[in-house]
Amino acid sequence: MTATLIQNQTSGILLNNISWKTYESLLNELAQQRGIRLTYDRGKLEIMSPSAPHEKSGELLGNFVEVLTDELNVDICSLGSLTCKRQDLARGLEPDKCYYIQNEDTVWNKEQIDLNEDPPPDLAIEIDITSSSIVRLELYASLGVPEVWRYDGNRLIIYQLEGNEYAECEVSPTFPFLLKSEMLRFLELRKTTKEKALLRLFREWVRIQIQQGE
Repeated sequence: MTATLIQNQTSGILLNNISWKTYESLLNELAQQRGIRLTYDRGKLEIMSPSAPHEKSGELLGNFVEVLTDELNVDICSLGSLTCKRQDLARGLEPDKCYYIQNEDTVWNKEQIDLNEDPPPDLAIEIDITSSSIVRLELYASLGVPEVWRYDGNRLIIYQLEGNEYAECEVSPTFPFLLKSEMLRFLELRKTTKEKALLRLFREWVRIQIQQGE
């Protein structure tokens, strides 16, 4: 293997000329190590270790999804940072959180998910507080993930896949009453509100939206 180390402005390491076989070997070797994320894009491999603010943001948005599906009584298959990869595309990445919602019934009892045969997650959460050297949104699109929430610590964007590209949305396609502005409001509240209290407030807000829609 001949690899080239690229210096960048992120907290990660970018390697060039990495084979798919090497990528899969590293995935297996690092499977039990929390906090290491690998992104592979046609020979480029980025290795990153998320920061505490990164992880907190991902957990909070993940908790929002859990509250939403709980209050809507919708079955969900939560797969955390499942490695989403396809060898035929020579691309792979690990979302901060990912969920099967519309396709939950297809995968809920599977021990292994193969994106060559199974559908991609319906929703992925992408925290981008420390910028990646690889344009991860392009990888999500190539894998066919229908919806991505991307948060950089200040700005939240909801993306919906249209054809081969993402379009920005003001409302979640999966949760039609969930405005981007309301999600951002609750994300901002964490600066002054502890986690449990914030989730209670979010749950109360969700219940009101459901009641108003009945």
